[in-house]
Amino acid sequence: MTGKVFLVGAGPGDPALLTLRAAELIGSADFIAIDALVSREIASRVSQTAEVVYVGKRAAAHTLPQDQINQLLIDEAKKGKKVVRLKGGDPFVFGRGGEEAEELVAAGVAFEIVPGISSSVAGPAYAGIPVTHRSFATSLTLVTGHESDSSTGIKWDALAQLDGTIVFMMGFGNLGTIVSKLIEHGVTPDRPIAVISKATTPEQRTVAGTLLTIEAKIAAAKLPTPALIVVGDVVKMHDAINWFETKPLFGKRIVVTRAREQASDLKRLFQEAGATVIEFPTITIAPPESFESLDRSIDERFDWLVFTSSNGVAAFFERLFAKGRDVRALAGTRVACVGESTAAALRTRGLAPDLVPEKFMSSALIPLFDDDQKGVRIAVVRAAEGREEFVEEMRRRGADVHLAVAYRTMPVAANSDELHDIDIVTFTSASTVDNFFAAIGDRSLDGALLASIGPMTSEAVRKHGREVGVEAANASVQALCEAVLNTLER
Repeated sequence: MTGKVFLVGAGPGDPALLTLRAAELIGSADFIAIDALVSREIASRVSQTAEVVYVGKRAAAHTLPQDQINQLLIDEAKKGKKVVRLKGGDPFVFGRGGEEAEELVAAGVAFEIVPGISSSVAGPAYAGIPVTHRSFATSLTLVTGHESDSSTGIKWDALAQLDGTIVFMMGFGNLGTIVSKLIEHGVTPDRPIAVISKATTPEQRTVAGTLLTIEAKIAAAKLPTPALIVVGDVVKMHDAINWFETKPLFGKRIVVTRAREQASDLKRLFQEAGATVIEFPTITIAPPESFESLDRSIDERFDWLVFTSSNGVAAFFERLFAKGRDVRALAGTRVACVGESTAAALRTRGLAPDLVPEKFMSSALIPLFDDDQKGVRIAVVRAAEGREEFVEEMRRRGADVHLAVAYRTMPVAANSDELHDIDIVTFTSASTVDNFFAAIGDRSLDGALLASIGPMTSEAVRKHGREVGVEAANASVQALCEAVLNTLER
């Protein structure tokens, strides 16, 4: 049985620009040959059962020559595998996808082309430069600038006559040659030009000038590769519609210490605000050692269920449904939640909480309960680790309090290599605080702002001798992000 090869474009860098078809194939492939410019976040979508080969394809640093890549695709497909050749940008825009397709045809291997968003268009768009505009340019020309000298066959005289936009890809190293050739063939030295480094990523930087000034500006800016070059009057629009590099958190490096399985919402909020997010999970969520106590909270009748986290809500309902029951089993039981995130998790499962304290701490529930709790049965659904104030006080008041262990928070080994040039570190629980400082030891954070989701988390930070710079108004990731934004805007 012969497999099939999919020549897939991964887009320009921003993982949110990956197409649905590309995401589907990346997650279902048996074998993936991946380029160096494909982001780690996109690469993380690969199935754990897939074989992955990195084939490089950076300028002057190819892991495999093109002819060996072609043969690799053919050989793996003939083994009956679903093969994905994953390329940055679009496979047919200076991506050698056409060459690979030719070889697949010659070898009799079935294939499919999956276009990707090209950086030639996306890069200028993220820099606020429309490649076409009725007032400035009615044509777009794409040129490979990889070897922009006379040997490339570029018709410089014809190129210089164009009034539209010219985008040079892979030409950053030859910027001087490009500038001199255009001027030599008649382009006015005051022609606008922009260089966009690491386009569509949080590290994007754009330097605009003219053919006469751009080299000096680039030398001063010390832009890193990869970068693309845009020539034309459309560059004038950069200052007016520079939407991406003016996001409130653009250029900020923010550490998210939340468990990886929980981090997505907070990560998304910061990324949408323009930040570079470093995932540094210090805990992972694990099942309880025994379900006995959790099962009791489901099987027995309680007057109150108290949830202290969204993790507890998720674990409780997962167990409830696994036992063949649903929310009707809770009829007549009142529910309290600690924190708005916990309350929101409950609402998504069809229940509205009866009590939600203003502060994100279980002890804040105490004033909301009557002084006399004789005969009242309360099940507290939480992690194996947790504070005892509420439990002890309710027992003192006469309540029958059952501790239902829904999950455990386990420390995970963390790699601190990415903890450089950090602007903000976020904490969403006391356990993330403790495990973070255990992981970094005496390492300095160089004045990074420490942001906490609530009072208990802030207290844990202070116990480590650190100052809390930001505290969320309520216990939700939305409030934490807003608190960071508000602090930085002051």
